[in-house]
Amino acid sequence: MLGVYVHIPFCDGKCSYCGFSSFVKTDDEKERYINSLVEEIKEFAGEKKREIDSIYIGGGTPSILPINLICKLFEALKENFKWKDGLEFTIEANPCSLDEEKLSFYKKNGVNRISLGVQSLDENQLKFIGRRHSSIEAIDAVKLAKKYFDNVSCDLLIGLKDMDENAFLAQINTLAELGITHISAYMLQVEEGTRLHRLVEKNKHLLPTDDDCVDVYEKMTDKLAILGFSQYEISNFAKQGYESYHNFKYWTGQEYVGFGLGAHSYLNGKRIANDTTFSGYYDRIHTIEAINDQQRLEEHIMLGLRCKAGISKIVMKTLGYDITTNSNLVEFVEKGILNQQGDIITLNPDYYGVSNYIIVKLLPE
Repeated sequence: MLGVYVHIPFCDGKCSYCGFSSFVKTDDEKERYINSLVEEIKEFAGEKKREIDSIYIGGGTPSILPINLICKLFEALKENFKWKDGLEFTIEANPCSLDEEKLSFYKKNGVNRISLGVQSLDENQLKFIGRRHSSIEAIDAVKLAKKYFDNVSCDLLIGLKDMDENAFLAQINTLAELGITHISAYMLQVEEGTRLHRLVEKNKHLLPTDDDCVDVYEKMTDKLAILGFSQYEISNFAKQGYESYHNFKYWTGQEYVGFGLGAHSYLNGKRIANDTTFSGYYDRIHTIEAINDQQRLEEHIMLGLRCKAGISKIVMKTLGYDITTNSNLVEFVEKGILNQQGDIITLNPDYYGVSNYIIVKLLPE
């Protein structure tokens, strides 16, 4: 069934590490964008209401939108799609733009999952990456979100300046004690063109080493397991029943439609990408790429081995690849790096930290 992604490209300011399509804009510019989003949704839907089972509003910072604008968007989604019972509806939020009025409005309009961009609970790290909230504000935002929603996820970054293993694990403890149900913990990526990239170019030792990051990552996975969070994807951990259903679509090749500046869709075997400039988006400029069997195969392996669900030998055979002929497969299974159970091959979580190397070795030779 179809999933829906909506991109809100607005923020109060640009974080030092951010390479996403996000901008600081006036209220009038935000309103113009939302009106264009509504029209795009109507154009896609036409007269036929397609049934959907997930909505994800991401950014940027969706919680920066005032209620009157988010209301327009919600109404368009309700009017142009048939919502399946039990639909997962996520909205991203930052601690400094979330309040009780917005949370109440989200809940009344079908949102049932909040994803909070915490990133760190260390004051110096928050300042270093240009976040506009403090540690206390992040904790208060989690508490407030839990008043309205059972399903609250938090994002954290691994590899920030002056990373300390014990301090990072203490942050995990703090968030778990607040009752969150999901954690997304990402390795910090230094994207070209960002302020962080310029800083790292000047000081190659500014950030922790890859080995240090992998060590903290492995300690974190152990800690989260003790706290009752199951790892279902390399960067994602959830209490039982709280996995991100929408994100799972991306990892398993299911269909989704993306609305907004820079948004992507995967429909009928084609990947569609909206333009990443406002002028291009308003003119409905986009690119379309037909995905061939080779690309599907590579994505199945690269994304599937990131997940607990793994990859299918049958699926790969239908795409023209018998993975059992790969000389590395037997070695990886014998060493316990990969597990085989019938049709399914999974990556031992102990090797998630070096997953890219293993994936490359399993691609067609």
